[in-house]
Amino acid sequence: MRRFLVLFLAFAIAVLLGGPPSQAAAIRQITGFGGNPGALQMFEYRPDGLPPGRPVVVALHGCTQNATGYGQGSGWVRLADQGAFTLVLPQQTSANNFSQCFNWFQSSDVTRGQGEVESIAQMVRWAIADSGADASRVYVTGLSAGGAMTAALLATYPDLFAGGGIVAGIPYGCATTALQAYGCMYPGQDLTPAQWAAKVFAASSYQGPWPSVSIWQGTADYTVAPANERELAEQWTAVHGLSTTPSATDTVAGYPHAVYRDSSGRIAVETYAITGMGHGQPIDPGTAAGQCGQAGAYLLDVNLCAAWRLGMLWGFLPAS
Repeated sequence: MRRFLVLFLAFAIAVLLGGPPSQAAAIRQITGFGGNPGALQMFEYRPDGLPPGRPVVVALHGCTQNATGYGQGSGWVRLADQGAFTLVLPQQTSANNFSQCFNWFQSSDVTRGQGEVESIAQMVRWAIADSGADASRVYVTGLSAGGAMTAALLATYPDLFAGGGIVAGIPYGCATTALQAYGCMYPGQDLTPAQWAAKVFAASSYQGPWPSVSIWQGTADYTVAPANERELAEQWTAVHGLSTTPSATDTVAGYPHAVYRDSSGRIAVETYAITGMGHGQPIDPGTAAGQCGQAGAYLLDVNLCAAWRLGMLWGFLPAS
């Protein structure tokens, strides 16, 4: 009888308080999102109660990382709750690449309609349809191999993405073989802006308007040479038809920041040079506005969170 009374009281309290709290949103694996020619895995984080018409962010992990670890460590999972957007987390498999790097240097994986870029495009289309997201507000970002694949997605599917954030990445079209990839990573390849832009123009029949591009690079990165920041800026300013001379420069958290605005005043390209930072994702652990991320391998506490600044640029996080 006593046990019955305890259960009854617990039930009554739950009813009065509106029932037990619902389980918080979690990262979940999605299968059957498309033909998946690149044989990637799809994970998604969607905040509870997310209304339709919200943005989508695709976040691509680096080599030796996985979707969940990068999504949480970079800060994107927590920011999805704050900014109210769907987070798509593609994951590479060791069957595709022993080090779990996205294959940004293989032509079959970075050609529109083929391989890994098409798999990721299918994930985006699935997420838009499933959540009723705003198809005009889809963004992509990634670290290292994920950064290089971000550049590839912006080049091959510029009609799908409104903007991108390339962290320690490589210009699109730099390599077509694994051997060439090492030279692109370090010391980097020096082409003219027009030569870099031609590679983007050849990747699709798209005529614009082109996605905005935010480029992040550590100045002490000995895995992906800092010269790649310059080459990426040259590639994307040329795509936008802009001068390689910045419209303005300043510092953010003490780090050099340059912006290149188009004729409407919009930031079309920007660069962040993180002084003294090695190879990794800039984060700033904490819960205050402007902070995010969890320190770990290739997740570097430099008192500046790249994910937050990208969310600001893309319009769904407030200025810190």
